[in-house]
Amino acid sequence: MATTAPVHPVDEVPPVRQLAAFGLQHVLAMYAGAVAVPLIVGGAMKLSPADLAYLITADLLVCGIATLIQCVGFWRFGVRLPIMQGCTFAAVSPMVLIGTTGGGLPAIYGSVIVAGLAIVLLAPVFGRLLRFFPPLVTGTVILIIGVSLLPVAGGWVAGGVGSKDFGEPKNLALAGFVLAVVIGVQRFAPAFLSRIAVLIGIAVGLAVAVPFGFTDFGGVGDADWVGISTPFHFGAPSFHASAIISMLVVALVTMTETTGDFIAVGEMTDRPIQPRTLADGLRADGLSTVLGGVFNTFPYTAFAQNVGLVGMTRVRSRWVVAAAGGILVLLGLLPKLGAVVAAIPAPVLGGAGLVMFGTVAASGLRTLSEVDFKGNNNLTVVAVSVAIGMLPVGVPTIYEKFPDWFQTVMNSGISAGCLTAIVLNLLFNHLPGKASPAEAAAEPEAASA
Repeated sequence: MATTAPVHPVDEVPPVRQLAAFGLQHVLAMYAGAVAVPLIVGGAMKLSPADLAYLITADLLVCGIATLIQCVGFWRFGVRLPIMQGCTFAAVSPMVLIGTTGGGLPAIYGSVIVAGLAIVLLAPVFGRLLRFFPPLVTGTVILIIGVSLLPVAGGWVAGGVGSKDFGEPKNLALAGFVLAVVIGVQRFAPAFLSRIAVLIGIAVGLAVAVPFGFTDFGGVGDADWVGISTPFHFGAPSFHASAIISMLVVALVTMTETTGDFIAVGEMTDRPIQPRTLADGLRADGLSTVLGGVFNTFPYTAFAQNVGLVGMTRVRSRWVVAAAGGILVLLGLLPKLGAVVAAIPAPVLGGAGLVMFGTVAASGLRTLSEVDFKGNNNLTVVAVSVAIGMLPVGVPTIYEKFPDWFQTVMNSGISAGCLTAIVLNLLFNHLPGKASPAEAAAEPEAASA
């Protein structure tokens, strides 16, 4: 009698009802971050409200397509893990500079297309670098990812950076209420409901927020029912050497960050990343970035916000995140739906974000618990890497006197901490040098014997 091989949890397809609920939860977790990049870049370029709305719908559409490519995959494209895709924040400063002084949106899109092609070509090279990511490095990087995201959640908790009522006690109270709901559902609700604790927390928080005047659905009425992003809406791309160089630096940064996210999700889902799957995932990033340049949006990368949701809910199916990608495509094609989601108040997202981002940091600590810290310099590797990674998070202007390329690399706490961890691990654990503290202590004993 033939027996069927057990299906790995990553490849399981939940019932449609669960797919929709789990997928919507992922969308709500990343929505604010997803639309932030087009809002920031478009705002800095003083685009009209109509053009800003176009950028947002184009972004959501390509976010969805990129997520589907990453989760479902085809040929050698896609890591085939539950990975959400979104615009990278590492590109914001260079794109604002290019857009305001170096050729506008066409120059941005030209540099984005070139950067995407470069990522596709470099993906196999990065795949071979996986041996430089032992648990010491991966645990440190995952810890840095989680801790560096917490200020984002803090901004949401306070009402959203730049809001008129930023820091008002009512905002913190609403966020605290949502946090309490999420924790309560996780602790006391049945298994299925505990897995959508974030979705329930956001829904209950929104229900409470509406009568207290936290949100305004006025934008829903103004939004169009249907919006289709056409290639090169803002004109044919132009190619400027300075813009391309700065975007290539961004590409290296996002590849480093994405590698950390892939490794984190691989560990959370019990499907460790291999060199080939890393290359396939990065290749999908490159393809999505090229699509971003064609369809009027920006470079794409794995979204760290959703890494915490995978760890927190323990829902490991990539088809759940693929469903989230389908929802994003709908939001990109139906701006009115996107406007409804956009009306969710920042404190509601903040309350849920505290749990999710804290989960990422805790996952890093769990990975580091497997590392031997006795009689070696591994503690120094973690200590210095976390310190370097937290510098731009705690002091955002620390590198503003440095060249643009340096700022692009080091202003991302994730890439700065990751590079530091790789270098220090090589320095202490791979290069020949003096004996380790344990070996040095053992030598006198051996001599006396």
